[in-house]
Amino acid sequence: MLQISYWIPLLGVVALLFALMKSRWVSKQDPGNETMRRISGYIQQGAMAFLGREYKVLSIFVIVAAVLLFVIYAVSKDASGNSIGSPIIAVSFVVGAFCSALAGYFGMRVATNSNVRTANAARSGLNKALAVAFSGGTVMGMSVVGLGVLGLSLLFIIYSKLFLGIDGTTDFGRVVQAITGFSMGASSIALFARVGGGIYTKAADIGADLVGKVEAGIPEDDPRNPAVIADLVGDNVGDVAGMGADLFESYVGSIVGTMVLSIAYLTASNAGIALNLILLPLILACVGIIASILGTFAVRTKESGNPQAALNLGTFGAGILMVAASYPVIKWLVPNPIASPINNMGGTLRELNAGGLFLATVIGLAAGIAVGLITEYYTSKDRKPAQSISKRSETGAATNIIAGLSLGMRSTALPVFCIGIAIILAYVSAGLYGIALAAVGMLSTTGIQLAVDAYGPVADNSGGIAEMAKLGPEIRARTDKLDAVGNTTAAIGKGFAIGSAALTALALFAAFQSQAGITAIDVTNPYVIAGLFFGALMPFLFSSFAMSAVGDAAFDMIAEVRRQFKEIPGLMEGKATADYKRCVDISTAAAIKRMIVPGLIAITVPVVIGFINKEMLGGLLAGVTATGVCMAIFMANAGGAWDNAKKYIEEGHLGGKGSPTHKAAVVGDTVGDPFKDTAGPSLNILIKLMSVVALVIAPLI
Repeated sequence: MLQISYWIPLLGVVALLFALMKSRWVSKQDPGNETMRRISGYIQQGAMAFLGREYKVLSIFVIVAAVLLFVIYAVSKDASGNSIGSPIIAVSFVVGAFCSALAGYFGMRVATNSNVRTANAARSGLNKALAVAFSGGTVMGMSVVGLGVLGLSLLFIIYSKLFLGIDGTTDFGRVVQAITGFSMGASSIALFARVGGGIYTKAADIGADLVGKVEAGIPEDDPRNPAVIADLVGDNVGDVAGMGADLFESYVGSIVGTMVLSIAYLTASNAGIALNLILLPLILACVGIIASILGTFAVRTKESGNPQAALNLGTFGAGILMVAASYPVIKWLVPNPIASPINNMGGTLRELNAGGLFLATVIGLAAGIAVGLITEYYTSKDRKPAQSISKRSETGAATNIIAGLSLGMRSTALPVFCIGIAIILAYVSAGLYGIALAAVGMLSTTGIQLAVDAYGPVADNSGGIAEMAKLGPEIRARTDKLDAVGNTTAAIGKGFAIGSAALTALALFAAFQSQAGITAIDVTNPYVIAGLFFGALMPFLFSSFAMSAVGDAAFDMIAEVRRQFKEIPGLMEGKATADYKRCVDISTAAAIKRMIVPGLIAITVPVVIGFINKEMLGGLLAGVTATGVCMAIFMANAGGAWDNAKKYIEEGHLGGKGSPTHKAAVVGDTVGDPFKDTAGPSLNILIKLMSVVALVIAPLI
């Protein structure tokens, strides 16, 4: 079966080649007139400049962290003087960080090429514009899954040779333990990218909305607004590079968590079949790549059609293909039941069979779809929950905000219920390994899920370019139709990410227990209960730093936009050009500076707690997972509902644009911006990063 692993990188290469094909197709599309190309150039320059500055800072962090990991593992010995783990985990950390950054770069590059071509394609029709925007998003999706599978499988192959014993057998326990560094590297980059991108985009968005829409009364994306280019740049750095890094670490984390739990089944009597369990998540990921590629061909619509239906067809079609192909693959890898090995994890190991493993995979995929659909219900502008916020806006911003907070809190119930049921059913089907496999199933079609998600900011940018280039109301109506769907797809993508965070974190938590030698978490232990409270606190503390960073950066942006409106003669009359570069610089500097503290908190707290008491670290992980999932759902759904409540009014309902109702909704949307695009989506990364840091240091404590 080890020979099969040599074929897995090929599917990663296939995904990357498909991304390259889509990228070239997008580049061949007409970018429009000179004005459109100039505006797109501003956006691309700002986005790539931010990414360059962010990666320079992160490269320093990666080098320092890798050196520390290498040194700690090189000098650490057990009581018998034997090495604990391998310092090569530092190499995995660097490779994981590099692949995550590279996926973000690829996605950002193509997204900023796609936006102007989507705007120009909208002049020909809705279907052409959808094709260009979705193709741009597809590059992001396929880059993520391609680099994830390629990176993990190559490390597995290389380490299998490296840890080959003199008796000709490979120590797969050490192989998988070394690979955990890949997940830590991916998660670290993801957290910084999400927080930094979120601060950037929301500082610009809030400045553009509050001063432009509310105070000056000018339309969204009006070229007179100095923050408009920074806002359009922010859509890319936050919702393309940030979301790409987010789902990359979710995707990788689910695979690595499953591989680690497989090690418990590695006994002399079933070493061969246990190797199949290690490879199973990687092979299912390969099946998901094929299903995702086929699903992209179903995304098309008519001029009068609904883009949401087209995107749903591709997503659900890929899911159906994944389900159909999973059982034969699982049955091939696990033809006979695998007996439960010696129980070293407090009653969590059990016999595995193909039927149970398949059921766990389907449960995860179904739970992801369910959470996504629930998210769509609570956030869509065509549904009652978001429309009820629009209605409350008639009496002012205060009632709008109260309604949004209430909806966000209420919206946590059904997703958490679905996640809880999925955990129980997956455990009954295949134990803790089944829970981990459910996370793999949920993210198996990440290629098309992320393509649909990344399509959103491309469509949003295209609308901004259409407005700034004055292409006319008919073109803007088409881009707005694409953009409205993009808001919903973004909310659904966040739902998948949050749902997978809960399952993956539990799998990583169980793997940590195994590696640290903890058989149970006793809540009567004072260390455990203290850790539980500290963990429950973390999402609130982390969100506070992220929200405060957005507020501080937005304060500077608002002051700058007001200054330009006041001091640049003829700007409001359209006779002068705004200083876009200054606003871009404000967002960039704020994001780079303020992303450091939240990221370091997530990494250092588990290390400090772990070296105090390992059971206390177990309590910490339990607390951060429980409150983090609920907080993430609350913030993502409240923010999405506020946004679409505003868009519902902008369609002409309840007074339309410029009305007092609209201004109240803009205030609510502004409050929701850091909810849904900075703190909220970063929380699911926080949960998994803390879990994977605990897993990496487990052999040392």
